Amino acid sequence: MPVDSILPLLAVAIPAIAIPLILALGRRPNVREGVTLTAAFATFATVASMVPDVLDGAAYETDLGTFLSTGLGDPIGFTLQADRLGVLFALLASFLWIATSFYSIGYMRGLDEHDQTRFFAAFAASIASAMGVAFGANLVTLFVFYEVLSIATYPLVAHDESEEAIWAGRKYLLYTLGGGVAVLAGTVMVYALTGTTTFQAGGIAALTEDPMMARVAFALLVGGFGVKAALMPFHSWLPDAMVAPTPVSALLHAVAVVKSGVFGIARVVLEVYGPGAIQDLGVGIALATVAAITLVTASIIALKQDNLKRRLAYSTVSQLSYIVLGLGLASPAALVGALLHIPAHAFMKITLFFCAGAIHVETHTDDISDMAGIGKRMPLTMSAFAVAAAGMAGMPLLAGFVSKWYLLVGAVELDLAIFAVVLLVSGVLNVAYYWPIVYQAFFEDEHHPDPKPLLEFPPGGLTSSETGVEASAARTNGGRHLAATVEPTGAAVDTDADESASVQSDGAGHDHEESVADTDVADDHASSHGGGHTADSGWERRSWRTESTWFMLGPIVLAAVGAVVLGLVPGHVVFLELIEHIVDVATEVTH
Repeated sequence: MPVDSILPLLAVAIPAIAIPLILALGRRPNVREGVTLTAAFATFATVASMVPDVLDGAAYETDLGTFLSTGLGDPIGFTLQADRLGVLFALLASFLWIATSFYSIGYMRGLDEHDQTRFFAAFAASIASAMGVAFGANLVTLFVFYEVLSIATYPLVAHDESEEAIWAGRKYLLYTLGGGVAVLAGTVMVYALTGTTTFQAGGIAALTEDPMMARVAFALLVGGFGVKAALMPFHSWLPDAMVAPTPVSALLHAVAVVKSGVFGIARVVLEVYGPGAIQDLGVGIALATVAAITLVTASIIALKQDNLKRRLAYSTVSQLSYIVLGLGLASPAALVGALLHIPAHAFMKITLFFCAGAIHVETHTDDISDMAGIGKRMPLTMSAFAVAAAGMAGMPLLAGFVSKWYLLVGAVELDLAIFAVVLLVSGVLNVAYYWPIVYQAFFEDEHHPDPKPLLEFPPGGLTSSETGVEASAARTNGGRHLAATVEPTGAAVDTDADESASVQSDGAGHDHEESVADTDVADDHASSHGGGHTADSGWERRSWRTESTWFMLGPIVLAAVGAVVLGLVPGHVVFLELIEHIVDVATEVTH
């Protein structure tokens, strides 16, 4: 039941209004960060205020006028509507923006990153775009905000301004804007076939009157949204984007960007075609097959990644396909599992990336083979990492188990045992690429480590002069480029003493250059944080209270607790209640 309200517009407007304020306060970083946090809390409060009535069936709507009138069908309105599916995505994104904002303060200041004002402004723009994606009432409005999100996140991906970062940013734009073209083409076809682009529970009835054209439109829409959902073969932008600062990686993987891709596919499956039409047209099994291939292949590739963030990136490619697989199966249980895996994956993956960023800030360690014994230095961080990793593998009592259980039930209900087998195999692969990280951190001695990954380089392993790759090659760590070799003990020792230009920021958006030696940067950082380790000294033992700033530890704990709560009492968390209503309505209308 639509209810006229300004609340959906307000959820988009609050982070949008924060953008000029953040830019204007560049010379006052504390106030600037205060604006960011205020906007984050206000956005979440706005979305949360809509939840009770939305659960009861209301849909808050803001009509901003007619976007396009062609005379060939219904006028296309530029309309925002907060229905259950939109609130599910918006509530998740706005809540995690709060955690990511606190974390970003600790991360960016801990590394003394340049252009912090631009960073926080672009982050707010990305969240505003994500709110628009969540509340778009039709394919056209969704498309507009979907494209704005691609543009808004480019400065974040290219933040480091290195050649590698700029190249990764351009690749990201090329892929995502190209996907947007496919979405637009599919939208035009849907409008031509039905005369409307408005989302309808159970799908647009007239869409299946021309089955062949309906299949083509489905392929364009799902293919376009599938770029941001990192479906193979359109996934390679995601690992390359790990050159961005870790808070951006968290945004890309958990809060907004990739989730906007799977959200778009969910809109298409549930409210453009409907679960019944998906099955009748035969496109659901095709989609599930692509997802199954992606989730297994990406898991295998993750095994050979020694850089922690790249391993996490390929894990994301795999985990997103769990969601797409469930949407393709389109049975009630599979749909619940797919939608529940959106928040489950978000809490688990943001925990993992937060941990990776804290490790980088405190120790400048980015490669898994250099992390033997790091649990001594960062006990709380690595404990949270272990919890989230177990959840990603589908261990009981954690969020990943609940969503994957529903997916397994959905596959079995349809007598499609092959997809159940794929899910189980992928779970084993999850254990295979996460357990070595946890084992090295807590159960190996840094003086006598076994630094090799599961597959040696090439095709996986260390990047150093011993492998034929220049030791000074850019490393996908979201920070400065530090060349290193590996001593027999496995400890990283900086060797490049050449002077390089390091861009510093005064917090006001005015950058200046300072010549430093890479060795000095690493040594000074290790000294100031007590986090460096050498072959002789090993890791300094720290307590959980002092291993890092609580601007980073607080969000890590919050996200890990969220992953546990979703696993222990999923029925008491609003996400599952929203999802059950969404699936009930979609399947009832279909039947």
